[in-house]
Formats: sequence, C-alpha cells, structure tokens
Amino acid sequence: MSYELFYREFLRWLREDIPEWDLTTEAVRLRGVKARGRIVCKSGCVAACVEEVAYSLERLGLSVELQARSGEWVEPGSDMMLLVGDAATILEVERVTLNTLIYACSIATTTRRLVEMVRRVNPRVRVAATRKTVPGFRYCSKRAVEAGGGDTHRLTLSDAILVKDNHVALIGSVGEAVRRVVGRKSFVHRVEVEVHNVEEALAAVETGADAILIDNQPPSVVRAILEELEKRGLRDRVVVEVSGGITSENILEYARLNVDVISTSFITMSPERVDISLVVEPLDNRREGGSPGTRALS
Repeated sequence: MSYELFYREFLRWLREDIPEWDLTTEAVRLRGVKARGRIVCKSGCVAACVEEVAYSLERLGLSVELQARSGEWVEPGSDMMLLVGDAATILEVERVTLNTLIYACSIATTTRRLVEMVRRVNPRVRVAATRKTVPGFRYCSKRAVEAGGGDTHRLTLSDAILVKDNHVALIGSVGEAVRRVVGRKSFVHRVEVEVHNVEEALAAVETGADAILIDNQPPSVVRAILEELEKRGLRDRVVVEVSGGITSENILEYARLNVDVISTSFITMSPERVDISLVVEPLDNRREGGSPGTRALS
C-alpha cells in the first residue's frame, strides 16, 4: 500500500471520529492558534507505521518531524514525532493518530520480543504473523510485524496457496486436495497444506506439497511428524510451519524443534500494549489563518 492509499484510510478513520466537527475544539475557539505537539512513547517501544502517519498528518496541514523510524527502538519518555500547526487540527487528529501508533507499535514491540526469544534458542526459525488482524488494519498490522523483525506471511488470500482443513473437509482427503492444486497451479506458486498428524503430513508431502502447516498440535505431535519425515528422507523437501495457540508462554517449546516457521496471531490480536501520548503547548497567542486540517474531510 502506498502512503497515499494509507492516507485515504486515515481519512476514513477520521470521518468515523469526526462525522461533522469537533464540538469541543470549536467551542473553545482554538482554530487558528498555532501549537506544538509531541508524541511521546511513555513505555518504550519499537516504532512502526510512523512514516505513513507522518505523511497523513502533513497532508492535513501539519509540519511533522520524525524522531524515530519504523523498526527503531524508542526509549521510555522519548519523543516519537514532533508536530507544529493549527491547534485545532492537532487536537482533532489526536485520537486517531494515537490509536494507530499504539496498535502498530504494540504489534512491533511484541513481535521483536518473540523474535529475540526464539533467536536465542534457534536462530534459523522465523516468527510469522497470520491473517488474523483487525478488519481495516491489515496493512498496518503487517507493516508493524515487519518493523518488529517478523515475517508477514500471506497478506491476502491472493498471495499464496494454503489448503486449509475446511478445503480438505469439502474435498475428502489431503492427498486429493494437493493433487487438484498441483495440477492447476502456476510454477511460481508454492503449495502449503494444513495437517494435524503424521498420516496427513506424509500424504501432503508425498503428493507434492512444498510446505506443511501443523496446526493446533502439541510439541509431541510436531516432533513425531518431523521424525517420520526425517526417517523417510522427506524433511529437506518441505518447509514445516507450526501454528495455533502459540503465545509468548509456549513459543520456545516449538522453537526447540526442527521447524522452519512459527506463525502466531498472538502478535496481531493480543499484543502487549505500549503507552503513547500527545503533549501540546501553544507556540504563541496569535491567531493565524490556520490550515484546512480536518475540515477538508467534507
């Protein structure tokens, strides 16, 4: 997604928060008062989506100076970005800006923590996200995972072939599902198949799957599948991903196994929240023409 497309999404979020006008800001007559704003990371975090947010705020007439780039660590109490412009505009965009940054930086920070945990145990394992994201926030979620050092996995259903359990249920068997896909797919597409036991894993790999997703299984089942693949000389032919119910509490149990990818919705749906706030102050008491700001939403 380009910054311009993100900006259009940002406008949609603003319209949700300001369907007509900011009643309080207009009532206290702050339009035209020049102000400075500091977006402060109170808890310390990995910055994410700051470039997209800065672009959107600049489009709304504010001057923005980034103090951190996506992927960089922001120390507790440090500024993430500085804003200068019409006080009314700064206040009107406050909640949407903070909500976006808090959510994105929370994902990035949680991702970084899990990546570092796994790397200490098994540096060759990738930590990946899933498609479980808040509707309308897919782009920011995946950008935040990337900023945290994780793998974005599929962005959409159009990106890759992943035969899930419901596909298999409608077709009848893992083997038949893989045969259908292999017979129709382009050479540029890899085939991944969800499996739950040794038999399904063998059927998937022997029929031509390039990757298997071992879903919602304990480490003992994952280990059994890996051992059988090794015994049959099939392990090096396939990428092994594990997923389902994986959190910061149990991720190391899977990292110690000989898997390639650990994917988890924990980082996008249950990230540890970071604390980011906006501090504003007047630059002077003079009134200026002011930028159109969020009045341009109409």
